[in-house]
Amino acid sequence: MMDQASQLVIDYPRLLPDALQRTRREFEQEARMAMAVKLFEMKRLSSGIAAKLAGMDRVTFLLSLHQYGVAMIDLEEDELLADLENA
Repeated sequence: MMDQASQLVIDYPRLLPDALQRTRREFEQEARMAMAVKLFEMKRLSSGIAAKLAGMDRVTFLLSLHQYGVAMIDLEEDELLADLENA
């Protein structure tokens, strides 16, 4: 799946982290997490792959979903089985 990492570079205003009262590192981690959560919510990524994108383990990712208003489990049976296989 994600054997080799690729990199996505996103330009953002230099003052954006300050405006959000975050350090640059905190802002970039939050942006990674937001992207991973949204792709998971759209059912484009399994929770395991989304967790890797967010830079955390699967359990931590799943337990963090409530902060974004996303249900931890919203899967059909076949999706749940596929997700467990990818974990």
